[in-house]
Amino acid sequence: MRRRIVMSMLAGATLLVSALGVGASPAQSAPAQAAPAQAAPAQAAPAQAAQPADVPAEFGTDWHDPVTAAPPVAEPHGKSCQVTLAEAQFRDYTPYKGTYTPPGGCGDRWSKVVLRLEGKVKGRQFDRLGYLRVGGVEVLRTSTPEPSPDGIEWSMEKDVTRYSDTFHSPRDVEMLIGNVVDGTYTGVIDVRATLTFYTADPQARAATPPDRVLPLAGTASGATLTTPRNSERIVAEVYATGSGGGCEEFWYLTVPEPAPYSCKADRGAYREVQITVDGQLAGIAAPFPNVWTGGWSDPYLWYVIPGPRAFDVKPIECDLTPFAGLLDDGRPHRVEVSVAGVPEGQAGWSTRVNVLVWRDAQRAHVTGGLTVHKATEVTNSSTYIPGSQQDRVDTEAGHRLTVAGYVDTSHGRVTTTVDRTLADSSVHRWTEGETTDGLDATWTDDESVAVDGGGPVRTTHTRRTYTMNGATTIGTDDRLRTVLTLGDRAAVEESHGDRRTSWSRLDDTYTGDATYTLNVPRDQRHAVGTTSERYRLYGSAGCYDRSLTTVQGVLTQDDTGC
Repeated sequence: MRRRIVMSMLAGATLLVSALGVGASPAQSAPAQAAPAQAAPAQAAPAQAAQPADVPAEFGTDWHDPVTAAPPVAEPHGKSCQVTLAEAQFRDYTPYKGTYTPPGGCGDRWSKVVLRLEGKVKGRQFDRLGYLRVGGVEVLRTSTPEPSPDGIEWSMEKDVTRYSDTFHSPRDVEMLIGNVVDGTYTGVIDVRATLTFYTADPQARAATPPDRVLPLAGTASGATLTTPRNSERIVAEVYATGSGGGCEEFWYLTVPEPAPYSCKADRGAYREVQITVDGQLAGIAAPFPNVWTGGWSDPYLWYVIPGPRAFDVKPIECDLTPFAGLLDDGRPHRVEVSVAGVPEGQAGWSTRVNVLVWRDAQRAHVTGGLTVHKATEVTNSSTYIPGSQQDRVDTEAGHRLTVAGYVDTSHGRVTTTVDRTLADSSVHRWTEGETTDGLDATWTDDESVAVDGGGPVRTTHTRRTYTMNGATTIGTDDRLRTVLTLGDRAAVEESHGDRRTSWSRLDDTYTGDATYTLNVPRDQRHAVGTTSERYRLYGSAGCYDRSLTTVQGVLTQDDTGC
């Protein structure tokens, strides 16, 4: 274990696993996965350039503790109070259960609430998925790093101010990081989760989190929702992950019949998160292509720098405000979440939902109605192209949904229009036996929310772009090499009428190149690898830019600046 590093939870990840038995989820059974637009022949790792004296020639039994380039959560000045949510050691699939009590001495209005998770693990263990819930509200979904034999420690932070309503009264706490400890997998996952509350400054503008946070109770995919009758804004957030073993952990590589590939899906690789209200489509979104820390059959890619969002699985947000007039009638309504593209009857996705509600404090009942509902047909072309040297599947898919509705509030009629367009373009190539397997994919999720309350229309336009370009090859000498680039990007603009009021750009890019020998004991793998991450966030509010590089598990670069 080298030094401890605080990691922000503002970034993200998915797990490709193989039957090779290294760095993969125990439930997986896929061969080496991944590849860019061209599936190259098996190749050895490139010659290693001269390195600083403290960089070993190959991975040893220890490496730098996990670190990300994402910015830390900004801490307000003034008084703060801390509460411990959970302290647990996870050896199996038994959840930790405890009780949360609000902090004393920090009032009931907070400028910010920060969740901090600290963990340590030693020995041999897979990456594991976990969640933390308070009063049934999921406040964190996460995955763990894989340990070194000598042991690692990591920590992360997440701004959870939006869940302030949940923290105002005592609640049950449940946490689970499902794990297996036996004679082979020895790593016990030891974690501690805390909340830090920062008191509101009377002279400063306080945060305006939702008035209510409602966890959906019911089946895994659907539940009844009864909102307060004076709700004027409603947003659903979905913690959606393809996980739990099987091919949905790497859904972006699935292929249709008759393509000769180990992971099949009727319609190929396109996936789409959908929310319905009383059977009517109410929201769509592109799932993030997570890569967990055993992903792409090569754990040496992720020992120090995880992929984007690996430790902080961001929830998908769908604005349901156009349906507020319907939902405000005081009756329970059926809300269902599904993932389009998953073969019928096949499991593998978790879609926990929180509903965030802002109320009109001046009215007991807000009325309204849905005025526009237009959805295109889902386009999904997944074409198999056989070849003498390699097989190929080309995917082009997309969907668009436009909904609008109004509510008559104490401050007048407010009309909200949500327009969302999804697109998926990918090329998947592989050779016989999948000894070379690659993907070049881009997903876009373009959303516009326009709010017209009389006067200039307030518009927020968000364009999300996710990219994955990589290949895994296995040489005749049983050397496995993975070369991979992941991108998490977002462009956000807010306007008031014709005047732009704020803007931001996010670009979180991970690159990795790692090689090791298969089918030998760990100390004979002769593993080498170089990984890097650059996280840039800039716009009208300022600039943040940090770059990290590791070689054989040693952090060789940590630069900041704009």
